[in-house]
Amino acid sequence: MILELATIDIKADNNAEFEANLAKAIQVISQSKGFQKIDVQHCIEQHNRYTLMIYWQTLEDHTVGFRTSELFTEWRALIGPFFENPPFVQHFSIKNIG
Repeated sequence: MILELATIDIKADNNAEFEANLAKAIQVISQSKGFQKIDVQHCIEQHNRYTLMIYWQTLEDHTVGFRTSELFTEWRALIGPFFENPPFVQHFSIKNIG
């Protein structure tokens, strides 16, 4: 399993609208092959920052399957207009250590 960690800074004073659209966007991404689940965190110190923890079966499910699909276009149309700058995205392998 792969964890996609995306940090998103949105334009100021748009939290309610962003969260409403994010709820719709989650319904979109959940249709993608290899999607497992998503957790959303809202930063306490920086009110316009969110972190999305998106779990995928494989890296390619995200980077190829989702990113090249119509679902990605729909996802980005819902939340992209709120971005202050491009999201910072990293991928992690899930390891059980200890």
